[in-house]
Amino acid sequence: MKLWGGRFEGGRDPLFEKFSESFSVDQRLIAYDLRVNLAYVRELGRAQVLTRNEVSALARGLNAIARYIKQNPRWAARQQSEDVHSWVEARLEKEIGPVAGKLRTGRSRNDLVATGTRLYVKDAIGGLQKGAVGLLESLLQQARANKSVILPGYTHLQPAQPILFAHYLLAYFEMVLRDLERLEECCQRVDALPMGAGALAGAAFPIDRTRLAQELGFARVARNSLDVTSDRDFVCDLLFACSLILVHLSRLSEDFIIYSTPALGFVELYDAYATGSSLMPQKKNADTLELIRGKAARVLGGLTSMLALLKGLPLAYDRDLQEDKGVLFEAVDATSDCLILAGRVVGTLRVRADRMKEATAQGFLTATEVADALVERGIAFAQAHEQVGKLVKYCVDRNKTFADLAPDEARRVIPAWDKTLAKTAVSAELSVRRKNAIGGTAPGQVAKQLVHANQALKRLKKKVAHISSR
Repeated sequence: MKLWGGRFEGGRDPLFEKFSESFSVDQRLIAYDLRVNLAYVRELGRAQVLTRNEVSALARGLNAIARYIKQNPRWAARQQSEDVHSWVEARLEKEIGPVAGKLRTGRSRNDLVATGTRLYVKDAIGGLQKGAVGLLESLLQQARANKSVILPGYTHLQPAQPILFAHYLLAYFEMVLRDLERLEECCQRVDALPMGAGALAGAAFPIDRTRLAQELGFARVARNSLDVTSDRDFVCDLLFACSLILVHLSRLSEDFIIYSTPALGFVELYDAYATGSSLMPQKKNADTLELIRGKAARVLGGLTSMLALLKGLPLAYDRDLQEDKGVLFEAVDATSDCLILAGRVVGTLRVRADRMKEATAQGFLTATEVADALVERGIAFAQAHEQVGKLVKYCVDRNKTFADLAPDEARRVIPAWDKTLAKTAVSAELSVRRKNAIGGTAPGQVAKQLVHANQALKRLKKKVAHISSR
């Protein structure tokens, strides 16, 4: 069944039929299509465009289709429809006869698909928020459990300064909080009703779009029919939000892949999230994390392709927009899975505090503390920096650490060297405690960050619970 055809003669090229169909993708919108159609039919009745009997018949047919879908999980198998909207109308005619032809009164596939896609995006955002909150919970759980563990901090993947492992985890907590903010902003922008905009020019029948928006759960009515039928900014919004979520998860994955190598051994993945080798019996590969990195690349590619698709389109609707759903569905699925799995990996992570502690003795992570201590004695930082740098080189050349230095050796480079400086040079704990400005890695500051994180998580869990209950 075609929703068009009077203008045409003969059949279409079978290859073009296959090339142009979207049912294989947009069948996923079936529940939204039925929901929007049902609300629109009722509105046509209220506007006296359809009779009461026609509304009753159409509603009965649409509800019958909904039941059929629910009872037959493989309802879409072997269907030949052009798109999900064509399938609904064909099925509706089987259910209620010719009156099904009135379903389309005053509306287009353009405003129908725009409305269904927006409803899908709103629901998808709720699912992503739930997954993100689960990850936050795991990060906070591990931060609390390891709040006194000291981790070597790195810049350029080179040893930098000691930090608390909890401070490290809370950095990712902040990233995911920003991801949730972006999702919320996306939800606000998508929350406008397209239905009633027609193909591009608006409705010719006296429907109440404000009432229709309320019935479908939209916050407002889209102001411009020409814009809303061809607008896919909201798809790009969600693709960007998903891309940045996965960039963050990819960075977290990269860290844990490195930290779990035997050379470092800071963490160990739970066996359920690792795999082995078909050849090498000793291998334990962080495949879950590697696949998260890989999914990030695909979703980033989807965002790029969507932006490229939109950049040259004239107003209003163009068939190119059919391609939006494949990248949208893939991005949502991948991001949702990655958030859930990342939360499970983090929550079951075995933290090796002993290996982290050993590593803080390497790489001269306390060098800055020694320089700062010299500054407190009145030496200019530039001079202190040079002296400590020379001391580091002295140690490197002789394969020594600060702990291996005899006092007279250190005084050849730093004349002010004494027991206090020697203690500063070997104490990762002292280094951490000194970073006590707001946002620093000192235990007191991290304790405040934990309190803030706990409060934020409680608020978010209530919000997600409210979304899930709707």
